[in-house]
Amino acid sequence: MRTFKYSFCFLACSLPLLVMLTGCTKNFKDYNTNPLNLTDEQVNADFTLVAAFLQQAQRSIIPQDVGTYQLAENLTSDCWGGYMGAEANFRSNSNNMTYDLVDGWNSSIWNDRYTNVMNPAYKVIQLAAENESYKDLDALARIVRVSAMARVSEKIGPIIYSQYNVLNDENFISYDEQKDIYPLFFSDLESAISTLKGLTGSSVSTQMKKADLAYSSDNYNNWLRYANTLRLRLALRLAYIDPTLAKSEGEKALDPANGGLLSVNSHNCYITLSVTHPLNVIGYEWSDIRMGAPMESIMGGYNDPRISKYFVPAEDPAVSGQYKGIRSGIDIDSKSRYDFYSQVVKYPDKMQLMVAAEAWFLKAEAALRGWSNAGDAETNYETGIDRSFEMYGLDAQVAAYKNDATSKPKPYIDPKSVTPGENDILNGSPYLSTITIKWDDADNNDRKLERIITQKWIAMFPDGEEAWAEYRRTGYPILFPVIVNLSAGKIPTIPGVRRVQIPIAEYNTNSGAAEAAAASLGGPDTGATRLRWDVEDKSF
Repeated sequence: MRTFKYSFCFLACSLPLLVMLTGCTKNFKDYNTNPLNLTDEQVNADFTLVAAFLQQAQRSIIPQDVGTYQLAENLTSDCWGGYMGAEANFRSNSNNMTYDLVDGWNSSIWNDRYTNVMNPAYKVIQLAAENESYKDLDALARIVRVSAMARVSEKIGPIIYSQYNVLNDENFISYDEQKDIYPLFFSDLESAISTLKGLTGSSVSTQMKKADLAYSSDNYNNWLRYANTLRLRLALRLAYIDPTLAKSEGEKALDPANGGLLSVNSHNCYITLSVTHPLNVIGYEWSDIRMGAPMESIMGGYNDPRISKYFVPAEDPAVSGQYKGIRSGIDIDSKSRYDFYSQVVKYPDKMQLMVAAEAWFLKAEAALRGWSNAGDAETNYETGIDRSFEMYGLDAQVAAYKNDATSKPKPYIDPKSVTPGENDILNGSPYLSTITIKWDDADNNDRKLERIITQKWIAMFPDGEEAWAEYRRTGYPILFPVIVNLSAGKIPTIPGVRRVQIPIAEYNTNSGAAEAAAASLGGPDTGATRLRWDVEDKSF
């Protein structure tokens, strides 16, 4: 990890695109009120700048900047969601993994997406309102901002969305409470889906071809499928807290008349990056991250062949040749202790947003819940596994895997542990799942859901944000609790961290709005307060 001592303003202005498009301001509130001011002549010149807005936004749905990615993704949800473990004892081991939440890290979740997604998306939507020929860009801008800002809300809670660029009577920028955010997301997606449905079969515009970093825009169908799948993902997020809205929005996504879901791997959504994938830098050049213990336990217990597509065998003499992970929330005395545990494989220069396998697992849960057009839960579940294995060229091994009715997650033992009791606590319920792979129609719906979510968790790798969100929503897959908890009593070890606080900069520069947002949480602005959809009773 590199130490970032310069200000957020300097970070924003150091990006070449932002140097051209925006200037720094003196406080954070201005980042929410300073849309990219350009003349129509500048924007319309060969569509280059308007395309640049959307390219910038797509590349920050999940940040491509390595420092931002490490802070906003890797040292938060990647570890909390069980995918990875930090090998370094950052801040003398008092950090996010041990529940001493670090505002200087976690504010990156907020800052990057407001500067690099909300700002350019807002500008494109403004331009489209004045130019009918930009309606496809309007649709893409709405899809992109929902994709990014849902991730922010699902870590923090209330966010600035409908009031972006609007000062209230007290000269603050108001937040939307979580109960109001999802209808706003659905409204944006409804608008985008309606537009793209109307464009299906028509030639793709020049500006869309320049702007699109995922599909090269041979047609509009793939973004339509992505928007429907995102709608289904967000609908299921509300399944416990607002089942009526969840069902209504989910069934709209499932309605084949609306364009369908991601269903085959050619539909997978990857954003082309302008830099090397951040995990390659974090994992190899900086050597800061390794495989997470839950991945070893679950994939190792299942003898899952995809493990070799995700991780590299350990080189440490104590575990040589094994796939060996690091547990989060332990005492790490030195980075060198875990330096030769399993690294993440090197990635091509593209960022995974959503894959067809996830869509099939979403449909499997929707079928369990009896939603229209969801199909059969078992068929959807097995097809999700099929699509995931196909992604990695493992088709020949998928039948045996799906029919394995005995393999279960295995105990995790760390031969290099320095934390008393770390290995003793993992050898039984409730910290070690007993779920098997093969579908069993005799199981109750809670057990069926555990099976679906566990396989979805494996298939979505390395999207730690979605993994952590689904873990909090459903309680699955079953993950290991921390051993070292340095939250000073703010966050209980069980059930663990549930969210990230509103950035301190917001309290300093947008205080009235931040305080009102915190008051809407239903608890203190700490990592222990559950988001609205993260209900305590998760029984089906």
